[in-house]
Amino acid sequence: MSDSGYIAKDLQSPVSDDFIALLRRDGVLCDAGAKLTPLSDGISSEIFRVDDGGRTFIVKRALPRLRVRDEWLANVDRNRYERMFIAYVAGFLPQAVPALLPAPQDRGYFAMECLGIEFTNWKRLLLRGEAKVEDALKAATILGSIHARSAGDAEIAAAFATTPNFTELRIDPYLLTTGNRHSELRALFHGEADRLAATQICLVHGDFSPKNIMVSASRFVLLDCEVAWYGDPAFDLAFLFTHLLLKGLYHAPRATGLPEMSRAIWLRYVEIAGKAVDCAALERRVAKLLPMLLLARVDGKSPVEYLDQGRQQFVRQFTRDWLRNGDTNLGEWVNTWFAKLEQIEA
Repeated sequence: MSDSGYIAKDLQSPVSDDFIALLRRDGVLCDAGAKLTPLSDGISSEIFRVDDGGRTFIVKRALPRLRVRDEWLANVDRNRYERMFIAYVAGFLPQAVPALLPAPQDRGYFAMECLGIEFTNWKRLLLRGEAKVEDALKAATILGSIHARSAGDAEIAAAFATTPNFTELRIDPYLLTTGNRHSELRALFHGEADRLAATQICLVHGDFSPKNIMVSASRFVLLDCEVAWYGDPAFDLAFLFTHLLLKGLYHAPRATGLPEMSRAIWLRYVEIAGKAVDCAALERRVAKLLPMLLLARVDGKSPVEYLDQGRQQFVRQFTRDWLRNGDTNLGEWVNTWFAKLEQIEA
């Protein structure tokens, strides 16, 4: 197991004969020489590249225990909701999600398009320092469109009434765990957890981060939708901002385009979703949730792997100041974050 909290790749399970037999019975595998190659990018699911005669595609199934150091259990029904999320978004943004392949539903897995070598992971680009405003605008357009399209939709609300899953995958590991590890902040974190669980506004991706977006010259593709939940759009925005701020911290004090990207995301999101979502109230909720998620990526169940101890301590101090201050001006806090990064010693 690595120091980051993730289980080492060589501890992952090989492809089981039973699973291969299931895929054959379901007609997903057609060629006698079909080969499944485990991919190791995710912590919550088994992901396989399938070479089946002349076809190449991906099969994904959820794990009951996530691959992190702390015990983190979650219902594998989330696999079904991920497939439903992809199918829903494909109805109005077909290029923004992978194409689904025919397969029986509710079998604990689904099959989808395999993205080619022309795609690069957005997280990898940001860690290399390639921060482009045009990428930020694409991300905000996709997120804003999903939120706006689903806001107030009773049918989608019923289909994605997944608060128990969201609690297992987000509220418990991020808010409750982190609050319990910082006793002076426990009441704030637990209060926000209760508020979040009770809010139902639109369809939320739940893992809207650069690691789950693949970029090519012609497409911006959203993956890993298993946390899909009809809830508070503030979570998706705060989650995305968390990753942009932490990438800025990783590069500090070297200047990047991340401050400009952060501002561009908010402005484009308001432009796209502003008629369907109360963005003034949303901004206050994002500003309250963001420091909690930042601290969770250091002291929760899913810590980021690229921050040294000094930078982790920076997160702890900054977020404590933010939470104790109680100010909910998102723009000012984000600007202050990036200004302080310029003072970090290389």
